[in-house]
Amino acid sequence: MYRMRESWTDERLDDFRDDVNRRFDKVDHELSRINDRLDSMHKMLVYAVLTLGSSTVAGWAAVIALLITRT
Repeated sequence: MYRMRESWTDERLDDFRDDVNRRFDKVDHELSRINDRLDSMHKMLVYAVLTLGSSTVAGWAAVIALLITRT
């Protein structure tokens, strides 16, 4: 069975702190990468919505123009 130490030396606390800092640095780096990917996906989504919206408006304008010229 694993027993916890009752006391920590300064050296062990320093090692623990360094390990925790290293892990948080890794988490920060990964979150930064995720944030960059979300930013690029956001831009792509905006372009897609603008493109689809524009083509929809152009399509309805064509239908309306066709109906006007047929009558």
